Amino acid sequence: MDRGIGAVRAHLAKLPPSESMTVAEQRAQYERAEKAFPTPPDVTVERVTARTAPAEWLSPPGARADAAILYLHGGGYVIGSPRSHRHLAAAIGAAAAAPVLLADYRLAPEHPFPAAVDDAVAAYRWLLDRQIAPARIVVAGDSAGGGLTVATLLALRDGGVPQPAAGVCISPWVDLTCGGDSYTTRAAADPIVKRESVDRMATAYLGGRDAKTALASPLFADLRGLPPLLIHVGDAEVLLDDAVQLDERARKAGVASTLEVWDAMVHVWHWFFPMLDEGQAAIDRIGEFVRARTL
Repeated sequence: MDRGIGAVRAHLAKLPPSESMTVAEQRAQYERAEKAFPTPPDVTVERVTARTAPAEWLSPPGARADAAILYLHGGGYVIGSPRSHRHLAAAIGAAAAAPVLLADYRLAPEHPFPAAVDDAVAAYRWLLDRQIAPARIVVAGDSAGGGLTVATLLALRDGGVPQPAAGVCISPWVDLTCGGDSYTTRAAADPIVKRESVDRMATAYLGGRDAKTALASPLFADLRGLPPLLIHVGDAEVLLDDAVQLDERARKAGVASTLEVWDAMVHVWHWFFPMLDEGQAAIDRIGEFVRARTL
C-alpha cells in the first residue's frame, strides 16, 4: 500500500471542490473523517462543557494526569468540529502522552469573531479549573486553529492569565488579508486551500471587522511575551508564507520560535497520518516538543 503524498493527492482528487458546496455540505463532508479515520478504541472520549462551549476530553493510554493539550481544530473558522479532528487530536495526545481537550468552538458566519477566541480562552481556563498547571499545558491547532492558537496566547497574555508552556501551530492561517506571495507561488501545488474559498471564510469570520485585527490575524499583533512556538508547514501549500512570516515576527519579538518546513507536504498533512508516513512522523515530532516543554 502506497503511504506517500501521492496517495493523499489521489484521495483529494476524488473529492468535490469546496467552491461547489454550501457551508452545510462542507461541514458534513469534513465530519465524515470520523468514519474514514476512526479514533482508536483505547482512547477514552468524554463529552464536557469547557466553561462556555462543548468540548471532548480525550485520554489516550498512558496519558499523564498532570498535563494537557488544548487542541483547536482547523476549517477556516467556518467548518470543522471534534468529529473531523478527533483522530488527529488523539494521535497528538498519544505522541505527547497527554490528554487532549478538543474544543468545539463556535463557528462563523453564525458566530463571527471574536467568538472562537472567547471559547478557546474559556477552554484554557477550564483546564486551569482542573488544577492543571499552566507549565503543563500546551495549546495547539491546525490551519485556522493554528491562527487561533496564537490568538489565544495573545488573549491570555493581555488578560493577565498565566501562559501555557508552549504553542504548536500546524499550517497556521494567521493573515486574514491573505497577502502572502505563496498564495500565488504555491497555488498550483496546493490541492486543498484555494484563494477564493479562503477569502469567503475570512469575510464570514471577520463579520465586517478589519482583516488586520490582531486577534483575528495574529501576524499583525505584538507577539512579545508569548511562550515558545513550534510551527509546521508544508512546502506545497499556499499558507507557507503565513508560517514563515509568523516565525520571523515571533523571533523579532523575542519568542523562542521553531519553524519546520516539510518538503512536498500539503496543508495539514498530519491529518492524513493514517495513510501518510510523514503525517505520523510530524505528529511524533510534536509529541517530542510537547513532552520536552511540559516535563
